[in-house]
Amino acid sequence: MIIIAGALRVDAADRDAYLADCAPVVTRARAAAGCLDFALCADPVEADRINVYERWETDEDLHRFRGTGPDDGQAARIRDADVRKYRVSAVEAP
Repeated sequence: MIIIAGALRVDAADRDAYLADCAPVVTRARAAAGCLDFALCADPVEADRINVYERWETDEDLHRFRGTGPDDGQAARIRDADVRKYRVSAVEAP
């Protein structure tokens, strides 16, 4: 399993619009083969932060969906990003 997690930074005044523009991407991701979860969410404390969380079955599933990443217009709105890929070797109940 692959987990993508981290945060994007956008202008605080643009965050809600950015997330609204991402809704179709979230819908497509959740319907994509191998997607186990996909969420982009407003951080409750930092007004310019968007939390990123994705779970994918395989690297191939992730790359098939992601392609080259966000379009140029969306990418131009991101001021900073700290998002990482994690490989999970085991899963168990908390």
